[in-house]
Amino acid sequence: MTQDGVEKPTNPEGLAQRTAEWRRRLAAWTLAWIAFESLGGLALYLLPFSVPNQWMVIVHTLAGVAFLLPALWYLGRHLVVYWQRPLSALVMMGYLAAAATLVALVSGILLTWQSAFGPRLSYAWDLAHLLATFALVAFVVPHLVVILLRDRTFGSEAIPLHRAQRLAGWRFGIGLATCLALVAAGWIAFPGEKLAHEFPADYSWKYGPDRPFAPSLARTQTGGAYDARLLSGSETCGTSGCHEQIAAEWRVSAHRWAAMDLGFQRIQSEMAKQNGPDSTRYCGGCHDPISLFSGAKTTFAENLTSQPGYAEGVSCLVCHSVRQTDVEGNANFVMAQPRRYLFEMTAGNPARFTRDFLIRAYPRHHVEDLSKRLFKTPEYCAACHKQFIDKEVNNVGWVQLQNQYDNWRKSRWNHPGDPRKTIECRECHMPLVDSHDPAAGDALDYNRGTGDQKHRSHRFLGANQFMPLALKLEGAEEQAALTSKWLRGEIEVPEIAEKWERGPAVGIELVPPANAQPGEPVSIRAIITSNKVGHDFPTGPLDIIQSWVELTVTDTAGKVVFASGRRDDRHFVEPGTFMFKAEPVDQYGNLIDRHNLWEMVGVRYRRSLFPGFSDNAEFEFRCPGSASDTAESPRREEAFTVPAPQGTGELRVTARLMYRKIDQYLLNFMFGEQPGLTSPVTEMARAEAVVPVRLRTAALARPVVPAGAAGGR
Repeated sequence: MTQDGVEKPTNPEGLAQRTAEWRRRLAAWTLAWIAFESLGGLALYLLPFSVPNQWMVIVHTLAGVAFLLPALWYLGRHLVVYWQRPLSALVMMGYLAAAATLVALVSGILLTWQSAFGPRLSYAWDLAHLLATFALVAFVVPHLVVILLRDRTFGSEAIPLHRAQRLAGWRFGIGLATCLALVAAGWIAFPGEKLAHEFPADYSWKYGPDRPFAPSLARTQTGGAYDARLLSGSETCGTSGCHEQIAAEWRVSAHRWAAMDLGFQRIQSEMAKQNGPDSTRYCGGCHDPISLFSGAKTTFAENLTSQPGYAEGVSCLVCHSVRQTDVEGNANFVMAQPRRYLFEMTAGNPARFTRDFLIRAYPRHHVEDLSKRLFKTPEYCAACHKQFIDKEVNNVGWVQLQNQYDNWRKSRWNHPGDPRKTIECRECHMPLVDSHDPAAGDALDYNRGTGDQKHRSHRFLGANQFMPLALKLEGAEEQAALTSKWLRGEIEVPEIAEKWERGPAVGIELVPPANAQPGEPVSIRAIITSNKVGHDFPTGPLDIIQSWVELTVTDTAGKVVFASGRRDDRHFVEPGTFMFKAEPVDQYGNLIDRHNLWEMVGVRYRRSLFPGFSDNAEFEFRCPGSASDTAESPRREEAFTVPAPQGTGELRVTARLMYRKIDQYLLNFMFGEQPGLTSPVTEMARAEAVVPVRLRTAALARPVVPAGAAGGR
């Protein structure tokens, strides 16, 4: 033996043993397996996301599972054979390589199980697997290189050893090439779905070739069309065992049914009839982006929609593929062309299993591509939640419509640079919920962390209870009930509880007189205050929405003596009601009452509440002279009857702030005057007061005698 413990080639027994080890097929195959698995791991870490790399994940996993036991058997045997050798640098490298291999195997088994059956990878085990791969390369390569260089110095007595090493080298090369060939074969056999990013042959280029989606301001990164399948398929996010909670929330949200909205479909059809199908692109950027970007807003497309995808409205990939926004509004955003995983658009359980496995086993692209800081900003929401009409739409000129973003920006809720005082869009409309979702936790929020086990709700609660019920969506009743609670301000948001008031989102308070007298006018004031709303109340298309004060006054016997804001049998709100809404007009002064905004040039009436501000509703009526002097006979002059002996009565006043999403006239226009068909009405707030009614004193009740008629004067 040499001083470092390595056997001299003149030792026939040691030379024969090493020759026999090199001749073993399993030795070469194990080396090929280790090399391929290491190369695969490094490729996934160092190379960009690609189809070949996805096939590398598949073959890497299959090879790892298939050769696991043979490799373990060989490595164990190899350690036993050389265990008695004296410790040296060369032997130590072998031990360290074996330890790295063991860590790589254990972590690989766990990661494979998590990728196949769990919701997400463990980042700790993923890091261990990666570090073990680097360690394996760092120890195995020098270990082999030193052995081969040393053995090259041996003389003729080592010729059998050299031949065995060359044979092992050939076997190693064939094994490694076979694994790489499997990757290439998979790539050739299935390079991914072929997508047709083309506009239809009959597509209208009315606004010029450089503005294919105008009058919407939405754009794609490529400037061209996207295959409808590219941005659809949201259900796969919730069937993979990953984002089940988030998908269930989104499935019944206004974002999901933005294109299915029966009202949207009806109004879009009217717009297409009057202005041409290409004009509906104005609406498509926010309501129906999948159809817009696939070129379906054109002459011969049925319902101006693209299948598949339109039923997803603002799908998961639509929202998460936006790369740039502008606060100008009207869907002024840039849509990326997301790179999809293999089998994402392929039907069948095997394809679905493979797709889900790939996303979980190779998550870096999924996370980096679909999770952006931009999504957490109000400016992101502004792209759609701000709207105007210009000459391209109304043929007259620019008119501002709904504008939630600037309402918020100028309000008391916005304190630039101070997140502890500011309340942003997502903090209200996407409150935190308990979560087992892989997306739980967020280190980018000032008041959160990666381990908070919460995610932001994707219900996007707003103000429309009608449509999910009309569409009969699964979970519509729950969504409608939550929307009503949201409108009333009854949903707690603990993370921002200290920033806003408790109680109603919009409150109502009564200011009654100290008392009333029979036959005299009674003035009552209702103060409506926006307490929690981050933008104008109401907001959205105010030609559709109605919010009003319903006031009821009853006497001691419970009979109505005055009322305002009631609905009739046809669900219309009575004339003269105090109402928050808008009345837009066309260039001839005609009322825009069918949501025909493409004809709008201005507004003749608009009433809404700015955040934190109040408005007054004034009511006046005559205190009745008797219990029978009710709202149905308000001018009767009988004396007010009061119980003896107190000589007083009372008026009970109830004020309710009411809200409904769709005006009854528009609803009848869209769907016909069907019995009972009306938008749900929510009582947002209520206030009550009692006004004492007192009799006149005797002096005040005595008839007035003209001057000179009494006392002989």
